Amino acid sequence: MKKKTVYIWMGTIVTLTILVFAAIYFLGLQSEVKKTAKIVDRNGPPVFNFMINGDLDKSLDKPMDVAKIGSFIYVTDTNHKQIQAFDSSGSPIFQFGKEGAGKGEFKFPYGIAGDKKGNVYVADLYNGNISIFDEKGKFIKYFEEQDKKAKLIHSPAGIRIIDEKLYVTDIKSSKLVVFNLQGKKLLEIANGANKKDLLNAPNGVTTDKDDNIYVSDSGNNRVVVYDQKGKYLRTVNGSKDGKGSSSFVNPRGIAVDSRGILYVVNNLTHFIYGFDESGKEVFTFGGMGDGNEQFYLPNGLFVDSDDQIYITDTLNQRVAVYY
Repeated sequence: MKKKTVYIWMGTIVTLTILVFAAIYFLGLQSEVKKTAKIVDRNGPPVFNFMINGDLDKSLDKPMDVAKIGSFIYVTDTNHKQIQAFDSSGSPIFQFGKEGAGKGEFKFPYGIAGDKKGNVYVADLYNGNISIFDEKGKFIKYFEEQDKKAKLIHSPAGIRIIDEKLYVTDIKSSKLVVFNLQGKKLLEIANGANKKDLLNAPNGVTTDKDDNIYVSDSGNNRVVVYDQKGKYLRTVNGSKDGKGSSSFVNPRGIAVDSRGILYVVNNLTHFIYGFDESGKEVFTFGGMGDGNEQFYLPNGLFVDSDDQIYITDTLNQRVAVYY
């Protein structure tokens, strides 16, 4: 009789244990389903993940741009005249660069991008050049234009490397120039809808899955969209069809995710905007402050291959990461 009682209790404990683990698994699965549903919500804003604050001995000071290159996250630490590199969790790994005008030195490191080899390209707005480093920060060479008689890079700002092409916005000449990685000019754009509609201090640049080109035309408070040959397609400024008053005040970093959502950093209002493929606004997030989901003069924006979003928060001296 006692043995039977023991067996009954043992069976009950086993049954309860199975039920508890089943419940935990089910709830976890439900949580993952909800999380996944939120990520793939076509028109939904991204979800805050974590902050990158820089090295313990030297925190970021005016981070201007960011890019995920290979396994590292690189940030232009502009006031420190250097680049800081972090692992995928945001832990500091190493830094490179110092103030100056020589090889491996910077006066105003701004845009940053990487090629398929993991090389890091850094646009120096004040030195007027683009330096190329290996993945560990060793200087390799300057990016050189093939046509040295008609130099186009004077004050490079935003840069991106997409499909072996280097896209560069130049503040001084108010142009977007596209090169192959050997320095041959492929495309030059200086206007919007027509020849009289000139770009004014263009900043961020990106492309979408159809190779359409997006330029944040900061001085004109808009984003201008072109086809891959440079033909004007449309203007995005937060108004219907891009023809009304702009919602932007000094737009900066831009990127397009795998859903086709265009992200725009609205620098002076401290908000990030999201637009669908037709240019219709679908969400905003951010606002002025120092909380986890707030910004103070955000600038650069990068979307990696996993649709993780990195935003440089210049005056808060950090990089916000969303998924």
